[in-house]
Amino acid sequence: MAKIPNGGQPDGPNGAEGAPIPVAGDPPGRRVGERKKRFLVTPQPAPEGLSPFGLSPFALGSPGVQPLTLQSVEQVLRAAPDIEVVGTVGTAATRSIGLMESGMGSGNPGGTLVARMTDDKARALLQQAQGRLVVERDQHLHLLDPVPRHPTLVNSFAAYDGPHFDIDLVVLGKDGVPLGGAEVSLFGGLLPAAGLTDDQGRLTLTVHGDSPHTVTGLYVKPRADYWSFYQRDPDLAPGEPNVVGLQALSDWPQMPGFPGRSTVCWGARAMRLDQVPPSFRGQGVRVAVIDSGVATTHADLSRIRAGFDVIKDNDETWNQDQLGHGSHCAGVIAGYDPAFGIRGFVPDAEIHVCKLFPGGQISQLIEALEYCIEHQIDVVNLSLGGTGPSPALEQQILRARRAGVACIAAAGNSGGPVQYPAASPYVLAVAAVGKIDEFPRDSYHVETIHPDVDAQGFFTARFSCYGPEVDVCAPGVAVVSSVPPNNFAAWDGTSMAAPHVTGLAALMLAHRPEFQGQGRMRSAERVEQLFRLIRMSARRVSQAAPARIGYGLPDALVALGLAPGVNQQAFESMLGSLMGTMPMAPAAVPPMAMGAQQRTGPITPFGFGW
Repeated sequence: MAKIPNGGQPDGPNGAEGAPIPVAGDPPGRRVGERKKRFLVTPQPAPEGLSPFGLSPFALGSPGVQPLTLQSVEQVLRAAPDIEVVGTVGTAATRSIGLMESGMGSGNPGGTLVARMTDDKARALLQQAQGRLVVERDQHLHLLDPVPRHPTLVNSFAAYDGPHFDIDLVVLGKDGVPLGGAEVSLFGGLLPAAGLTDDQGRLTLTVHGDSPHTVTGLYVKPRADYWSFYQRDPDLAPGEPNVVGLQALSDWPQMPGFPGRSTVCWGARAMRLDQVPPSFRGQGVRVAVIDSGVATTHADLSRIRAGFDVIKDNDETWNQDQLGHGSHCAGVIAGYDPAFGIRGFVPDAEIHVCKLFPGGQISQLIEALEYCIEHQIDVVNLSLGGTGPSPALEQQILRARRAGVACIAAAGNSGGPVQYPAASPYVLAVAAVGKIDEFPRDSYHVETIHPDVDAQGFFTARFSCYGPEVDVCAPGVAVVSSVPPNNFAAWDGTSMAAPHVTGLAALMLAHRPEFQGQGRMRSAERVEQLFRLIRMSARRVSQAAPARIGYGLPDALVALGLAPGVNQQAFESMLGSLMGTMPMAPAAVPPMAMGAQQRTGPITPFGFGW
């Protein structure tokens, strides 16, 4: 893989544009100015190569204007003294075994340049190009897990003095075993308080306030193998240990024998994977997990042999997962051990791992998708997102689709509009649902329940993003899967929902008759047919509107052609009336997914509303 130097660092080294201007009387030193940041620069593609995102007057066919080539753009950038060209991503012709050398990529017909410059220089470049270039920040990506939000303003919420008290907590597991490394949070008082338990399961938190009655919530998240715990308005006593006992995953009645025997978890059962013939195991299909790596120390993941660390540019560290996120997703897709843990959708598929976290940026995601194109990956799981849409990434997603790579993306966990890249019309966007009684009543999973619970107990997750971009929904609450080194955890997120659909898509490509023989030919048409069949296999769950569940929850038996599907005509008509779309149909040119014309508005060239 071609490496962009400093790939994992924020935007490159510090440095002001140009030399500091000396001023009489100034002390010696270097004047602080704006540092250069990484930008993606690529010629605006021809009209037929564009999605609804980022259209420009040039792309729409301005008369007498010729497209720019990557070579000509690179020459201009290299000639500019205040622009540093780092390298090229997104084209196989630029790849080398080791580091990318200076100037590599010149003359190649495709790809995207990565260059360092200031915001002012990027704006000027965009203006001078008159719509013939895409110029955007190389934004950082994030895994789609619910995380603490950055503050939106500077405020006075700080306890300088005043009453406070200490709460001593002890977290215990099965048979009274102390649980170290558990995250404990107290909400309420003047400020929340949080910390990790020590090896004895103990922790002391200082709460600013008048009394323990000001504490409105106690949340405990174990590292692995136990359910979380949440208590509203907890009865806490200062001056003595407050004990929290966690329930082991192995004691959960809905998973008898876990982890001592292979278990099909509630999400896979809801999609009827447990009724699929045992011989349907995904043989011959290639699946890529673009994530935080995969821990092959895990018995369920030990058969995974192929991967690449995109950030470090090597094929040695992809199987190290500091965050556990990629391992959890991979377990849902391909958990293997027949006598242990979780049974995935396609345990016999060929799994490829593209390690992108921590520290991944759009440029590295473009490179990861290039890896998928080169290695003829069939299905890609994208449980990740950025701060905004990216025209450069959109071009690469479209290129991957035309190469027969089906991208399935998590909708996002902000509880707002669908995030990018799930908002792209060329991916399948997956929202999250849960099911009552598939987790303990004292776990934090209860906080995800939306009031739209249906008669079967299905509900949409409060955190799940929604909008006309949502194609289907899948289990994303209390999903039990593998985490390093050889453990299990129950997590929430559309990150957990997307792998269910990725696994089903791989199963369909391996075993559905339409994808055998000539149907194995890789093309955009095959991707669209796959997505259409997934949508048509779905059934409504919860009482939510289509913006929250899309076509509904896919059914494995229907998707594989082993059972008749529910009549979708009435539901499609409702979708059309609510979202202004028509039911999907195969087409020679990849059509937009459901409601695509109402998806996120046009992408600005920088992706930040400039």
